[in-house]
Amino acid sequence: MKNILPRSVEAMSSLLSTLPSIGPKTANRLTFFLLGRQEGELDEFGQAFINLKKNLVTCSRCFLIAETDPCIICQDKQRVQDKLVVVEEPLDVLALEKAHFDGLYHVIGGQISPINNVSPDDLKIKELLLRLETGQFKEVILAMDTVLEGEATALYIDDQISRGQKENKFKGVRVTRIARGLPVGGDLEYADELTLARALEGRHSYLSKN
Repeated sequence: MKNILPRSVEAMSSLLSTLPSIGPKTANRLTFFLLGRQEGELDEFGQAFINLKKNLVTCSRCFLIAETDPCIICQDKQRVQDKLVVVEEPLDVLALEKAHFDGLYHVIGGQISPINNVSPDDLKIKELLLRLETGQFKEVILAMDTVLEGEATALYIDDQISRGQKENKFKGVRVTRIARGLPVGGDLEYADELTLARALEGRHSYLSKN
């Protein structure tokens, strides 16, 4: 079948289809939606794409994407300084902020997944353990997604903290797991605020008796 779409339209649809959850049909619909916008609106879209990664840094403490290092969360002395929640991705931080979590964060950058060649060394787990050695934190909340890889990641982190406690590295650190208010197989970033708030309130001690 001969392609009747202009090359610029085809190129835009092709790019949009590379985004998560966007198939070819949705990409075409979005492209034609954009064609119906005013030129000034398209200029705003284009400028937003150009500026997306400008002036951004990764916080050297929590590894959240930010405009400053340390990020505004790590700089905020009003937050509870001895409570740390460990999440997989920056979007998880946004979800927990909506649920009014008042402690600090550590973004490990994904899940342990041998099938995808992601090992513990590819994540910010060593950096997490170094933060715990400061003795600042009394509670570490593991807030991984409730899929197999998320569970495996939480188990690994809990085991590393447990080993460190036996070596007197992490004195007084209590490890908890976010409660099962989240649906099994669900992603943290898509959970509603009430579910997240209840999950935080109902957290419990993890497998090791910390």
